[in-house]
Amino acid sequence: MRYAIVIEKAPSNYSAYCSDLPGCVATGYTIEEVKNEMTQAIAFHLEGLREEDLPIPLPLSLTDYIEAS
Repeated sequence: MRYAIVIEKAPSNYSAYCSDLPGCVATGYTIEEVKNEMTQAIAFHLEGLREEDLPIPLPLSLTDYIEAS
């Protein structure tokens, strides 16, 4: 499965979250680091859901860009 993540710039680092997996978040000093941390966070989150016999949410969120004028 392929989950969309949102990466936001904070004052001294980056943070990311996955809207399809509430509570699944990560931080990193660089974009690459936050992406790696998010990959691990998603795997850990899904593992926890499986261990608890909870449903795995489908990746339904989409991303796109809008040009502002």
